[in-house]
Amino acid sequence: QVQLSESGGGLVQAGGSLRLSCVASGRIFRLYASAWYRQAPGKQRELVAVITPGSVTSYADSVKGRFTISRDNVKNTMYLQMTSLKPEDTAVYFCNGGRGNVYWGQGTQVTVSS
Repeated sequence: QVQLSESGGGLVQAGGSLRLSCVASGRIFRLYASAWYRQAPGKQRELVAVITPGSVTSYADSVKGRFTISRDNVKNTMYLQMTSLKPEDTAVYFCNGGRGNVYWGQGTQVTVSS
């Protein structure tokens, strides 16, 4: 059983930046595609960014050019660098990974004020 733990969320003004971290208890990020999702109040959870074991990345159109997904295999940690934040980025952010994408973190709240 692998555990994922996110951190780095908080309250930021529009135009600001945050970096989210997701620490895994196992070496899943180097073996399987991993992702960040987010869920805003009253909305479905949506995919934000993906990184493959070969470090190929992809992004939702809404965050392309503003967010960057990365990972550190030594630290078993995945990151989401968020810049030029907008109020519509407000959500709980979750990391996800593992074979079959079965593991989820508990989420970290990001609130962007206008």
